[in-house]
Amino acid sequence: MSDGSLAGKTVLITGGARRVGAAIARELHAAGASIAIHFRRSASDAAMLAAEFNDRRAKSAATVRADLLDVGNLGALVEFTLRHFGSLDVLVNNASTFYETPIGKITPAAWDDLMGTNLKVPLFLSQAAAPALKARQGLILNIVDIHALRPLRSYTVYSAAKAGLHLVTRSLAKELGPDVRVNGIAPGPVMWPEGQTNEAQRAKIIERTLLKRMGTPQDISRAALFFAAHAPFVTGQVLAVDGGRSV
Repeated sequence: MSDGSLAGKTVLITGGARRVGAAIARELHAAGASIAIHFRRSASDAAMLAAEFNDRRAKSAATVRADLLDVGNLGALVEFTLRHFGSLDVLVNNASTFYETPIGKITPAAWDDLMGTNLKVPLFLSQAAAPALKARQGLILNIVDIHALRPLRSYTVYSAAKAGLHLVTRSLAKELGPDVRVNGIAPGPVMWPEGQTNEAQRAKIIERTLLKRMGTPQDISRAALFFAAHAPFVTGQVLAVDGGRSV
C-alpha cells in the first residue's frame, strides 16, 4: 500500500530490473513515485516489473535499455525520463559489476569494467542528471558497499571502485548543495552474489555479522525510502545497512 510520501516524484534507477534494484524500485513505487527502470540485459525482468507497476497505477513506470559504459550517451537516460514523466526527482545509481580480481590476475579489461560501472558511470550520470535534479531540489542516491572502507580479499579493484564512489558521494554533496542532496547506502550481506559463494563462505560472513543473520533487499529499499522521502536535512552521508558487519 502506498503511503504517498513520494507522490508526484520521479525516480530513475540503474540496474532496476532485478535483485536489490528491483526491491528499491518496488519500495519507491509503493510510496507513490513514478519509476524509470534502466536495464542492459534483463529486458524481460524489466518489462514484467514495469507491467506490475502500471497495473497498480497507470503510466507510472517505463523501461529504458542502455549500456552504461557508453558514458557519452548517459544523458539519453535523463532525457528519456524527462520526456516520459516530465521531471526527475531521484537518481539511484544502483547498477554494478562484482567479481574477483586477485593480484596477479588483474586485467585492464576488468579494471575498466569494475571502475566503469561502480565509479565512472555514477559520476557521469550524476553530472548529466544534475540540472534536472536541481530544478526539483532532488536527490542522488549511490549504492556503495561496506567494502569501500574495509576491502574484501581478492576484490581489490571492486573495493577500490566503491571507495571512490564513497568519496564521490560526499564530494557531490558539496558540489551540488544546497539544491541537490547526495547520499549513499553501503549494504552488507543482504543477497549472495550469483554463483560466487559457497556454504562455508556464507557461514563465515554471517558469523562476522553482529546480528548473526543476513539482511534482505527490503532492508536496503527501506533505507532508500528514508533518504528519498524522510531525510530532507541529510546530505553527504553513507549509511551502512549491514547488520553490524562493518563494526
